[in-house]
Amino acid sequence: MSLRIYGNRQLKTLPGQETRPTLAMVRSALFNIWQGTIAGCRWLDLCAGSGAMGAEALCRGAAVVVGIELSTRANAIIRQNWQQVAKDTQTFQVLRGDVRQRIKSLEGQQFDRIYFDPPYHSDLYEPVIESIAHLQLLAPNGELAVEHSPYRFSVLTPSILEICRQKVYGNTALTFYQTIS
Repeated sequence: MSLRIYGNRQLKTLPGQETRPTLAMVRSALFNIWQGTIAGCRWLDLCAGSGAMGAEALCRGAAVVVGIELSTRANAIIRQNWQQVAKDTQTFQVLRGDVRQRIKSLEGQQFDRIYFDPPYHSDLYEPVIESIAHLQLLAPNGELAVEHSPYRFSVLTPSILEICRQKVYGNTALTFYQTIS
C-alpha cells in the first residue's frame, strides 16, 4: 500500500490496521498551521506509524527528524520512506519500542515541532505528554501537536505547558501545546 505526501511523493505503508496514517486533510492542515516553521527545525514524531508526518517534515526542510514506533515492521517502512525523501544535509533516526520507555532516551534534546499520534483508545496520552514536559523536549517557542478523537480526550495539562489552539477535522482533532514562558 502507499500514500502521497508533499511534492506528490509516494510513501509505503503497512497493509491492514497495524498503523493508521494521518489523513491527508489533517496532514495538510497541520503543515498549513506550521507553515514557515518547518525548514531547519528539529522534528519529533511519536507513534510514527508509516512515518508520513516525519517524511513530510523532511520534504519541507526539517534539519533533524526523530521517530519512535513500536512495530518492527513499521520501523523498516519508516526508514525506507525517510531515506527516500531525506537530503544529504538532513539527519533522521528511527527508534523502535514503547514510546513511554523510548522517549526517555531523548533526554537532553529539544525539538521545535513534536507530533504525537497514538492509537486513539490507548492510555499513552497523559504519560507521554507528561514525559515531554518533564524531559523538557519541547524547545522554547516550539509546539506539540497531539492527534486524538474529538469525542474522547481528557488529559491533564502539565504545569509547564499550555494549550494554544485546538482544531477539529471530522473524526480527528488536533490539540496544540506550547511551553509557558
